[in-house]
Amino acid sequence: MAIYQWSSTEELSLEEIDLGFRRYRLERKSTEEAMAQSLRRYGQLSPLVICDVDGRRMLVDGFKRHAAAQEVKGLDSLWIRQLEVDASTAKAAVYTLNSMQGAVQALEEAWIVHALVREDGLSQPAVATLLGRHKSWVCRRLALLEKLAKPAREELGLGLISTTVARQLTRLPAGNQIEVLDVLRRESLSATETRGVIDLLLASGTDEKRRYVLKKPREAIRESQADEPRGWDPRLSAAGNKVACRLTILLDLLGGMQTWLLYRGRGVLRPMDRQPLREGFERLQQEAGQVAELTTDFLEELHLP
Repeated sequence: MAIYQWSSTEELSLEEIDLGFRRYRLERKSTEEAMAQSLRRYGQLSPLVICDVDGRRMLVDGFKRHAAAQEVKGLDSLWIRQLEVDASTAKAAVYTLNSMQGAVQALEEAWIVHALVREDGLSQPAVATLLGRHKSWVCRRLALLEKLAKPAREELGLGLISTTVARQLTRLPAGNQIEVLDVLRRESLSATETRGVIDLLLASGTDEKRRYVLKKPREAIRESQADEPRGWDPRLSAAGNKVACRLTILLDLLGGMQTWLLYRGRGVLRPMDRQPLREGFERLQQEAGQVAELTTDFLEELHLP
């Protein structure tokens, strides 16, 4: 990951700030409105990050603050810090600086990777080094733009499908992805079930089998697994196989809950359901967050030599 050099802070008018890198960030109107309220009440609490690219003062970090400032009467300039980098590193900084806040969505990551590889001509290993990620991550993000059908990209950007589901869809031709999206919505499939459907479609030798999978996806998955015993991975110890089994069960349950929240969620609940369910969902939020933090630490250990 790049080490950045900074200049001192200065004040810059909104008109002088170039928003060319805005295309790498999704619009979030609700957060921009909240930021405008903060600017009115407290003023600017932290400087924007700017870089100079061919004489253009390009905004790298602070897009919400810039958009919000335009809604605040009498606020026509903001404090900035300039990043002393080249154009490619500036694009990478759009990702790295925002990812420190946990605010970068998979589609935004894909836009940055695509720009660095296809526009700037960097190799995928070089981009991985620049972004501090593994080269396989770069390849997967590139596929989200180059192999994912446009309707699926739009749903990914809106948060209607997960990154896991989007990656599975890229295994199919663009036209077939739309069919699977329709099935996913209709049946509220989990990520694990979506993967199973895609596995069956790729293995289908006839149109009749393919139509059956799309019409009755869960029945097709059950039938395909009826004669398959739960696998024992010879690469793993007994303890490792137990963990793998738990992971499979947990991921399936989480995938089902994620799909329910995305596609059905609040719409099927009655007012009487909400209060009794609140405690359980609050516990889910807390414990899922703790598991996510511990998983991040564990993955870092796995990446060590």
